[in-house]
Amino acid sequence: QVQLVESGGGLVQAGGSLRLSCAASGSFFSIYAMAWYRQAPGKQRELVASITNSGRTNYVDSVKGRFTISRDNAKNTVYLQMNSLKPEDTAIYYCNRPGSAYGHEYWGQGTQVTVSS
Repeated sequence: QVQLVESGGGLVQAGGSLRLSCAASGSFFSIYAMAWYRQAPGKQRELVASITNSGRTNYVDSVKGRFTISRDNAKNTVYLQMNSLKPEDTAIYYCNRPGSAYGHEYWGQGTQVTVSS
């Protein structure tokens, strides 16, 4: 069983920054792609950013140039650095390990990010 534990959420003013962390339990963290999703009130959950096991990244258009996903395989941790935050970034942010040939999909419990205008 894999556990994903997010931290780093909070309340920040527009234009500010936050860094989310997701610590993963289990073995062989480095072989898995990882991702961050978010869900705003009344909206569907959306993929924000992903990173492959080789470090290739992908972002939703609305966060390109402002958010950076990264990973530290030695710490079994994936990060989401969020800069120039906007009120529309307000959401619960979830860490995700996609399902693959190597294992099942897993989700973290989520961390709230609130950006005030």
